[in-house]
Amino acid sequence: MPIDINCDMGEGMDVLTLDKDEEILDYVTSINIACGYHAGNHTIMHRTVQNAIRKNIRIGAHPGYPDLQGFGRRNMDVSAEEIYNMMVYQVGALQAFVSVEKGILHHVKPHGALYNQSANDIEKATAVVNAVYDLNPAYVLYCLAGSKIVHIAKEKGLRVYEEVFSDRHYNDDGTLVSREDPNALIQTEEEMLVHVKGILTANEVMSVQQKKIQLSAQTLCIHGDGPHALTFAKKIFALRKQLG
Repeated sequence: MPIDINCDMGEGMDVLTLDKDEEILDYVTSINIACGYHAGNHTIMHRTVQNAIRKNIRIGAHPGYPDLQGFGRRNMDVSAEEIYNMMVYQVGALQAFVSVEKGILHHVKPHGALYNQSANDIEKATAVVNAVYDLNPAYVLYCLAGSKIVHIAKEKGLRVYEEVFSDRHYNDDGTLVSREDPNALIQTEEEMLVHVKGILTANEVMSVQQKKIQLSAQTLCIHGDGPHALTFAKKIFALRKQLG
């Protein structure tokens, strides 16, 4: 099966941002919709759900920390109970919009710092996994390829899509380079295509330390808030089609 191409969406605070999001829908196979804590709001959530259903794109919830000012990318010291409750609250809200539109919620993908902190922290990972499972054990969990949360989720009985990133650099241990590092993001189309081709043809990425890392993944992420999101989406879609 060709790799899934996912994109984080609904991350603006103004409905005018939906025009760019809607264009990207033609070049992805699934989306992750912000649930209001790190970005988005009720109107943006609803309209993004409607757009995805109209274009037959798989819909996922993208819950994050309650951090609008930091876009959910700042680490927070929160308990497992708080993580569980904020997951249920946010996914439940998107679940409701999907339900009224007679759609299907396919997956859940934590956002930003919540995603990164829960990837290899057993307590946080377990809270995320339990929340998704309790909401609906049929939901797929999108999470960092090769991380501890993958095994915790599978042991619980959840389906997992291990995820790689089209526009992020990696460390030797398979973690993402911190966004505080100026080398965190892949900025050029040429570098992105080399990076993604390695993922699609050899299941590998090159770390910033120039080490080849094997990562078997089922989904590839494009950050919808990135400056090159639409261009990257078009190029990746074409490359995926070319490689079969």
